[in-house]
Amino acid sequence: MVRRVAVIGAGVGGLASVKCCLEEGLEPTCFESSEDIGGVWRYTDCMDGTRVSVYRSVVTNTSKEMSCFSDFPFPEDFPSYLPHSLFLEYFRMYARHFDLLRHIRFKTTVLSVRKRPDFATSGQWEVVTETDGVRESHVFDAVMVCTGHFREPYLPLDSFPGIDTRFKGRYLHSQEYKDVEAFRGKRVLVVGIGNTGGDISVELSHVAAKVFLSARGNTWVISRVSKHGFPFDMVSTTRFNHFLDWLLPSALTRRIRFWKFNSRFNHANYGLASTKSSKFKVIVNEELPFCLLSGTVVLKPSVKEFTESSVIFEDGTTEENIDVVLFATGYIFSFPFLEESVRSLIDDNRSLYKCIFPPQLEKPTLAIIGLVQLTGSIMVGSEMQARWVTRIFAGWNKLPPASRMMADVSKKKPPVKRNPSERENLKMSFIGYTDEIAACAGVKPSVLRLLLTDTRLALAIFFGPCTPYQYRLVGRGAWSGARDAILTQWQRTLKPLRTRVVDEDSERSSGWCWMCLLALPVALTAGLLLSKHPQLGCRRWAGPQL
Repeated sequence: MVRRVAVIGAGVGGLASVKCCLEEGLEPTCFESSEDIGGVWRYTDCMDGTRVSVYRSVVTNTSKEMSCFSDFPFPEDFPSYLPHSLFLEYFRMYARHFDLLRHIRFKTTVLSVRKRPDFATSGQWEVVTETDGVRESHVFDAVMVCTGHFREPYLPLDSFPGIDTRFKGRYLHSQEYKDVEAFRGKRVLVVGIGNTGGDISVELSHVAAKVFLSARGNTWVISRVSKHGFPFDMVSTTRFNHFLDWLLPSALTRRIRFWKFNSRFNHANYGLASTKSSKFKVIVNEELPFCLLSGTVVLKPSVKEFTESSVIFEDGTTEENIDVVLFATGYIFSFPFLEESVRSLIDDNRSLYKCIFPPQLEKPTLAIIGLVQLTGSIMVGSEMQARWVTRIFAGWNKLPPASRMMADVSKKKPPVKRNPSERENLKMSFIGYTDEIAACAGVKPSVLRLLLTDTRLALAIFFGPCTPYQYRLVGRGAWSGARDAILTQWQRTLKPLRTRVVDEDSERSSGWCWMCLLALPVALTAGLLLSKHPQLGCRRWAGPQL
């Protein structure tokens, strides 16, 4: 039986993993190479390239209610969308509340993780670490790798002829971007229109002489603020919407989605996206449409090549006097500390069983946490993974035979290998994936059962936002405060806005009650269907991510 667990990394996944280990009676030791918790969310001005952190102005793309740990809501006075400083403060509160820091060894780098000679029977690993120049060897019963996606910048210079041979200006990856000062008065080209590329383009437009944004594919731009002013993800990420996605033909759901995206502004007029394309990604950005409309950001097609001071695009147009090229081309994950025989098993997250376990290992004592692309918060998905993994380590859950795991991996793996900039198309449904792991862990809520026992809660779960608290209602690790957290989630969302109180429409609440009552037959029907189809398809489409 697993007892001692090595947790590599003290970011989101690492903190959740340490806490889950403790809940299951395991003995975690977390190794963190830096001097503090938080991972990429701990902002630093350091430019040594050894660690990745957010840039100074970053704000979360997912709201606090949709991004919290499942048994630890954000303080009600925190805004719905958080700057990195408040996000990091929340991690500190979480670590203090559950007494996690004493299990973390800071400034300790993991040099190697290798199978023990008797791995086929023991499943044990030898972990070599280094602290202040002193190396130490440890033996662990299991290892949880929590280093995430953002390990190494993806900088495909070979795809941009002339950038490193003819171009005389400066080029850099978005990893090096911290703030706007170095770009003041410059003509800047941003390559890549993901969330980072969009954010940086908008921010630079306030100080740069001109900003050009090069986009390759179709990109839909949504706002964090939905109709009526509520957080977009709380309105859109519901079990009801997920049920409709499963029920309706994919062509129809795509058409409806495009119609909703275009209801804010016509993306084709801006050169962003066409409704005729089945390949697309979604980014979250409120200001980009106005920047395009005002000309402070100019959208351009893919880059063909660079000259000494200009860039030539695929459509034959040229922009002269480019001072800086900033590549927002994403990251690649890597696990240099794993021995080669193990590292070769992790081609990408789709080569892992449930995006977690290498199925070829003789013993399932290695888990990769957080290496998953979801349409919602990666934080919630990582915690759910950690809960299931530690239950397996503790003996409460079991994995299927290796042959079944490899068959499942083969069935779900995409036929074409994609580069990191195309991973948006491989995002999985937030609800679909989290429900799948929750079902494995025995903590997925049953809408049908709740309809018969707690109608108010069932309606809130089915028609309201799929907040993480739903996964603390039943099973091991159930939290007594989960029901109340679900029923008060809208109050916590609105609380930070109550700095100036105005008269409210009293008919609103009664209208909501009537709507819920009318929707009860729909929820009951859906509950029956869901009970017959416990795992709804994880449709691939791009959405907002933390």
